[in-house]
Amino acid sequence: MRKKDCFYLGKIAKKYSFKGEVLVYLDTDEPELYTELESMFVEINGHLVPFFIEKSSIHREKFLRTQFEDMDSEEDADTIVGKDVYLPLTMLPKLEGNKFYYHEVVGFDAIDQRLGNFGTILRISDNGVQALFEVQKDDAVILIPLIDEFIIEVNRENKSILFNTPEGLIDLYL
Repeated sequence: MRKKDCFYLGKIAKKYSFKGEVLVYLDTDEPELYTELESMFVEINGHLVPFFIEKSSIHREKFLRTQFEDMDSEEDADTIVGKDVYLPLTMLPKLEGNKFYYHEVVGFDAIDQRLGNFGTILRISDNGVQALFEVQKDDAVILIPLIDEFIIEVNRENKSILFNTPEGLIDLYL
């Protein structure tokens, strides 16, 4: 499995028991969606390695207490603590309306109510305090804050997002 075909689920935070159980921190608002997994991919030395789950349960809201197959000791668990875990993109729950996954809208047309089409979404940068749409227009990259009030409609069929940006914001970049 390639990393580009997966989404980040979380990180193996720490050992839980002397029998090889670990606590997987789930980077999600709905951890209960992931209690019935058969497997997950653990990133080891840049490669995604499948680990099959014997049993798992929610632990303190954001953690998945997990017993992997063939992980029977603290020493086994030590080898994966701190590693990132992934699942295939096909396992993401479908979103509707104006909710979207960041990777889903890459390549969508960015359309402003006043100015019309102002470029193509390159990515969503989530590195700072405020997540930003990075929109390519000719040689310029336009940064639009990811604010619910700016997003009028996400049109998956036409692969576009309709924005209502503050007057002058887009003009700053052109």
